[in-house]
Amino acid sequence: MAERNKFYIGGNWVAPSEDRNLPVVNPATEEVLYNVALGNAADVDRAVAAAREAWPKFAATTREDRLALLARILELYSKRMKDVGGAISDEMGAPLTFAERVHAGAGLSHFMTTQEALKTYVFEERIGAAMVVREPIGVAGQITPWNWPMNQMACKIAPALAAGCTMVLKPSEYTPTAALILAEVLHDAGVPPGVFNLVNGLGPEVGAAMSGHPGLDMISFTGSTRAGIDVATRAAPTVKRVTQELGGKSANIILADADFEKAVTGGARHCFANSGQSCNAPTRMLVPETRMREAAGIAAAMANSIRLGDPRAADTDMGPVANRTQWEKIQRLIASGVEEGATVAAGGPGRPQGLNKGFFVRPTVFADVKPEMTIAREEIFGPVLSILAYKDEDDAVRIANDTPYGLAGYVSSGDIAHARAVARRIRAGNVNLNGAMNDRRAPFGGYKQSGNGREWGRFGIEEYLEVKAIGGWGE
Repeated sequence: MAERNKFYIGGNWVAPSEDRNLPVVNPATEEVLYNVALGNAADVDRAVAAAREAWPKFAATTREDRLALLARILELYSKRMKDVGGAISDEMGAPLTFAERVHAGAGLSHFMTTQEALKTYVFEERIGAAMVVREPIGVAGQITPWNWPMNQMACKIAPALAAGCTMVLKPSEYTPTAALILAEVLHDAGVPPGVFNLVNGLGPEVGAAMSGHPGLDMISFTGSTRAGIDVATRAAPTVKRVTQELGGKSANIILADADFEKAVTGGARHCFANSGQSCNAPTRMLVPETRMREAAGIAAAMANSIRLGDPRAADTDMGPVANRTQWEKIQRLIASGVEEGATVAAGGPGRPQGLNKGFFVRPTVFADVKPEMTIAREEIFGPVLSILAYKDEDDAVRIANDTPYGLAGYVSSGDIAHARAVARRIRAGNVNLNGAMNDRRAPFGGYKQSGNGREWGRFGIEEYLEVKAIGGWGE
């Protein structure tokens, strides 16, 4: 049973410093599932103190020690994947099979790829007369979101452990249980006391206390660009490292020589996955202006085929969005698309027919979207696809790059060399070709207001390391 009324600090489940809690709501039913304890700055102080005490000894462990620890974590985590998937399905509304296979599976994948990267990672190298040494940065603060709870926790915790760092985690208050299960896994795997600490709470309280805490050497944050700016501002006086994976408004360029039906269908499906709640979702589909009607019809057919309903039902393709605040934001943005003159090809405002409770959103396709429209500029974070027309390839690249974000991009073409050439012109941290999925060994992160730093594989480990040059090393 998850310890929802306690925090994990110093290797023990401990009571919070004050008796406050928050109801966790099932977004499919709008009913309260249970309450979770809320922390404050005093709880953060306790967690940071435990992490600082544990750090010197853990930083001195060998590569082999940390590989053995990751192996034990993987073994135990594999046995808890159904628990993780069930918690994520209940708390954020993801269909159960998707939550177990993709959400829980992402956590497993990150621990595996980090383990593989650690086996060969070069911590020391000679450069001229110097020895260059990569050492653990110290104590890391980690703040994770609700949309991909286990994915984001694992891609921060695994590399921190691999690098020899200790840490304090604040998961989202909307999806706390996956973090509690992971804390149990880490405890049972023998992670030394104080190496991993968990404090639940609200961003303006626990997150703010962590961001400015002088006892933390870095902050790894995933969330909105607005919140990321606040984290960086609070962290600035202590000059700690800040890595951020923030918002996105990713363009999906369907080139004229692509398999059009396949590319448009796949792009729409990807946009709607996870109820559209992915920072790298391909929410702006760019098509030749002569093929707007064709693209709208294909995307609308895909949207209309999606079965919405109970996340635990076997035939459900899409559940609700995660919370009321998000549902209301999405409804405002759908209304803005209508008001600004975009064509509704599928979906639209309001709940789907037959679903009168729960935070369900109709999978929506807008055609004839102009680059200046709100739905083409703002991150909606819901199942809403905007289709924009381009005149030629240069125009497509211009529109794709005309955004303050730069997390991801997508290109489809019948000629892989053509797709590669266009991909090189897109200003984004990740560009996928012809429907390819991300490789978790490769770096993930964004340009511009989509953040800084990189996660996943060896790139994730490097964020938790400092670089020291020792001159005059000699023979």
